[in-house]
Amino acid sequence: MATVEEAYPDVGDLVVATVKNIIGYGAYVALDEYGARDGLIHISEVSTTWVRNIRDHVREGQKLVLKVLRVNRQRGEVDLSLRRVTGREKAEKMLQWKKSKKAEAILKSTAEKLSADEKTLISARDTILQQYDSVYEALEKSLDQGEEVFTKLGLTPEWSKALTENAKSKIKVKRTMLTGTIELTSPKPDGIIGIRTALLNAEKVKPEGIDLKIYTIGAPKYRLEVAASDYSDAETVLKEAVDEAISHIRDMGGEGRRID
Repeated sequence: MATVEEAYPDVGDLVVATVKNIIGYGAYVALDEYGARDGLIHISEVSTTWVRNIRDHVREGQKLVLKVLRVNRQRGEVDLSLRRVTGREKAEKMLQWKKSKKAEAILKSTAEKLSADEKTLISARDTILQQYDSVYEALEKSLDQGEEVFTKLGLTPEWSKALTENAKSKIKVKRTMLTGTIELTSPKPDGIIGIRTALLNAEKVKPEGIDLKIYTIGAPKYRLEVAASDYSDAETVLKEAVDEAISHIRDMGGEGRRID
C-alpha cells in the first residue's frame, strides 16, 4: 500500500489544497490529503472569466477544492483547476474532507486513551476501511448501532467501546425529517386488515439507522415520517415505503394514492 507521501491523486479527482505561493502565471498549492504534495493552478484554470489579477480570486493560506487535470509522477507534477469545480462539488468535497479530519482525530484520541502505538492505530484504521468507505461512516453508524459496528469487524472490545464513546461525544448528526401522506381504502369486508398489513409492510422498508413512523390522521389518511442523517436516504426510504403500502393495498383489491 502506498503511503500518503508516495500517493498521487488520479485525473478527475477532487482534492482539498492550501494555497502556498501566488505567481504571475498561477498559484502553487499543497495537496492536504497527499502529504502536502505540491500542485499548480495555472491562471487559465482559476476562473471561467478573464483574470486580470489572480489575487482577486485566490490568496495565500486559502483552502480550495480543485479538480485534477494532469498528473506526471516522474516529474512530481500535478496540474489543477479551480474553475471546473461546481459549487455543489466544492460543498460536498469540503464536507467529506472535514469528516475525514474529524475521524482521524477520533482515531488518534482513542489510541491515546488506550495507550496504543501508531502500528495499532493503523491496524484499526485499515480494519475499518476493509468494510467501510471511510472511518467516519463507521463512526457515524456506531451512533445508532453501538459498539457492535466495530466488534463485527474484529476490533477488540476495548477499541470498540472507546471508539463508540468518542463518536458519541464528538459527532453531532443533524437528522433530516421528511413526511408523506397517503390514502388507503378497501371495499372488501376484511379491508381494514388489508390496510393494516399494507402499513406494516411499509414500516419494514426502513434500513438500519433510519427511523420510519406511520400515524393515522383519520381514516383513510395516514402520515409517514422518515428521519435520517442524509436527505437522499430519507427521500428514498419515504418513496419506497409509500410505494410498498400502495402496491400492497392494490394487490388486496383496494386503492391507494399519495396525496401530498
